[in-house]
Amino acid sequence: MLQIVRRFHASQYCSTQRCSKLIDSALRVDHAGELGANQIYRGQMAVLGHTKVGKTIQHMWEQEKAHKEEFDRLIIKYRARPTALLPFWNVAGFALGAGTALLGEKAAMACTVAVESVIVEHYNDQLRRLMDDPQFTDRELLQTIQRFRDEEQEHHDTGLEHGAKQAPFYEALTEVIKLGCRTAIKIAERV
Repeated sequence: MLQIVRRFHASQYCSTQRCSKLIDSALRVDHAGELGANQIYRGQMAVLGHTKVGKTIQHMWEQEKAHKEEFDRLIIKYRARPTALLPFWNVAGFALGAGTALLGEKAAMACTVAVESVIVEHYNDQLRRLMDDPQFTDRELLQTIQRFRDEEQEHHDTGLEHGAKQAPFYEALTEVIKLGCRTAIKIAERV
């Protein structure tokens, strides 16, 4: 029954099952990603909230909170299925944020750079897939993803401005985090 309702509702925005699956997968991943980002910044704030970089982290976190709220709304609007791994993303995101913050401000910023570079890349790929699908008609969703992508790019650039590349073992740290993010995206697309 739920699948029939989902198809009916998604048909307002898509005229094919392929398009509907694309939206379902996109929203599942984006919702999970924004939840994870919230937890990363929550972890960073728990460690660095009262330091000179605290206001910067708080600003980025406020934007991530707004992103998550919007994807909470879109999950309901499209009747998309959230990932079953939300509890894991909660814990993993907080651990990543707090863990890198414990290594220092520059390591926290390196985490931000790594995560946001993958998210910007992901949003760009997602936008291309949606725009390439002639059955997709929801311009509001495209504009939302574009706006969030731009804000994620801003976070990336802020991380660089705050010395991310000066973090100990920057290359290794960011490559491990990027691998984790790309893996999380692939898992959330399906689970």
